[in-house]
Amino acid sequence: MSQTSEPAILSRGARVAVLTAAFLGLVFDGVELGLMPVASYSVCKSLLGDEADAVAGQWFANFTAALMLGAAFGGSLLGNLGDRIGRTRAMGVSILFYSVFAGLGAFARTPEQMLLLRFMVGLGVGGVWPNGVALVAECWPNASRPTVAGVMGAGINVGILALSLLGQFYKITPDSWRWIFKLVSSSSILGIVVIAFLPESPKWLASRGAAKTPAPPLSSLFRRELLRPTLIGILLASVPLVGAWAGSKWMIPWAEHVAAGDPHYKSITQRWWAIGATLGSFLGAPFAALVGRRVSYFLISLGATALTLMMFKLTAPLEPSFLPIVFVQGLVATLFFGWLPLFLPELFPTYVRASGAGVAMNAGRFVTAGAVFAAGGLFKWFGNDYSAVGAACAFIYALGMILVFWTPRTDERSLE
Repeated sequence: MSQTSEPAILSRGARVAVLTAAFLGLVFDGVELGLMPVASYSVCKSLLGDEADAVAGQWFANFTAALMLGAAFGGSLLGNLGDRIGRTRAMGVSILFYSVFAGLGAFARTPEQMLLLRFMVGLGVGGVWPNGVALVAECWPNASRPTVAGVMGAGINVGILALSLLGQFYKITPDSWRWIFKLVSSSSILGIVVIAFLPESPKWLASRGAAKTPAPPLSSLFRRELLRPTLIGILLASVPLVGAWAGSKWMIPWAEHVAAGDPHYKSITQRWWAIGATLGSFLGAPFAALVGRRVSYFLISLGATALTLMMFKLTAPLEPSFLPIVFVQGLVATLFFGWLPLFLPELFPTYVRASGAGVAMNAGRFVTAGAVFAAGGLFKWFGNDYSAVGAACAFIYALGMILVFWTPRTDERSLE
């Protein structure tokens, strides 16, 4: 599809506003992603009473899978919406989705109600990423993209870190957990501001042309020249998503289980991981720019496999080595999430960039949802042994060392 007009150039102030809004959208995204790992047990204990101890692990898997499934649908559908009505408006709609339905979680009376609400939250969580990444990538010059991609990659983990700090100072317990769901709904203000005031991508506006050419349907990503990059993007995004949510995230309920007498330890564990993850997700894009997209992805896959195995088999919660290993695992395993905002926009042309990035990132969440359900089954099969299921799922990262050999070289590719 050819462009019918030249894209305008945003002022530096407008570019900073775009980056700030997209970053904050991903920060609140991270809050939603980190919420149930620290609140799931308290929610179950409050809603189920004494029987919660026997089923808390399974409900944690269910809540996580529902969020991932919602994110998979949301990223694909709302990513396509960004190609149709604009990156800015679609990102604002996505923020409103996760904010409103997260707030409704404060009024849940059964785990089933919470399960449905987490799915609805996931729709917005999935939609923010492709629209925010496409918007920022198209508004900033190519020379700045590794840095701004690193900022975008760090956003989610800054949110997880902020939540862990909040949970350390303000208890999330079976008697007091509804407040956190009410608090996170305040991000709806950001959604309204984005829709009302944030400038649109000049490249997207130019790609529409004066005739307002409609965006192609999602099915076009699986035809002709777009099929290969779409499939490669899905596979490369699936490895870190499945590895994190089906595998390494078990460290938090594991820490809560082992340190049952210390309600702060789960938040401390998440904080150590989130500090490492914030650094890792910021450094992923500069690392990829320095050593190349393919080599960096291989090295990240190798490191994530080794460190996840170490975390679950060579240490344990409350041991002196546990939190330092959690920190390093978070740093290395989240280099992927700085790598992806740099690489995925390079795979797709402007007219399907948000759709392509959304499908690639969020089709991986379909896989993740299934893998999390399977991990819940493994949890039972391993006799409710958190370390065993986490170690078994660590090998998901190893698949990245194989997949990367089919990855196209995009190191010198600019965004048209």
